[in-house]
Amino acid sequence: MVTARDELAPLSARSAILSLMLGAHPNPLTPADLTRAGQLFGIAPATVRVAVTRAVGDGDLRRTDAGYRLGERLIQRQTHQDEAVHTADKPWDGTWEMAVVVTTGRPGPERAVLRDALKAHRLAELREGVWTRPANLQRPRFTDPVLQAFTATPAQDSRDLAASLWDLAGWAREGERLLERLSTTSEPALRLATAAAIVRHLSADPLLPVELRPAGWPAAELRETYSAYQRELSELAALT
Repeated sequence: MVTARDELAPLSARSAILSLMLGAHPNPLTPADLTRAGQLFGIAPATVRVAVTRAVGDGDLRRTDAGYRLGERLIQRQTHQDEAVHTADKPWDGTWEMAVVVTTGRPGPERAVLRDALKAHRLAELREGVWTRPANLQRPRFTDPVLQAFTATPAQDSRDLAASLWDLAGWAREGERLLERLSTTSEPALRLATAAAIVRHLSADPLLPVELRPAGWPAAELRETYSAYQRELSELAALT
């Protein structure tokens, strides 16, 4: 689970520019647009130019005739980010997805990549090589040649199982703290940093069915708050 620090610092110039483009879904932004946007967050024009040049060199941005667009890696990140904010689930019938690793002897880096992909797909590790989650999401199940996929119904109480797989109380506390911070922060650069922390936190939401969520679960309020901030970012981008 992502945990924000007690005091969030303003984002770096590069992170601020990329967060603006990730969150606001703007049309391509010209160098002049990015310079004016940077000034809203207290970033000097020369610093914006350096940050953009490095982002292009690393593939995070790409230069087009119309202006700068997100690179392919960040387009995928934006899709995952939007899933976290605009998730859709379906009525839950009590079953769980299960993915079991059936191939052994793979190199460590390959195992790490698979673990990250399973976590990004909102599965949790029940034991080594066995991953699961409630079958309540309207999205294709994660597939990989080293996995066997099943639908299962646990003998253990599903609420207890979910609580053992995810730190639900800790996630809720951090979400409430981020909501309070954004509501009491007016400085644009710190609001951007807090909103970025919110969307990272939403990426760690297990997206449980309502039957398994603790009372007072703040995910819906976090999504509504971030969606409102996205509109704020879009308005800022429109000013450029």
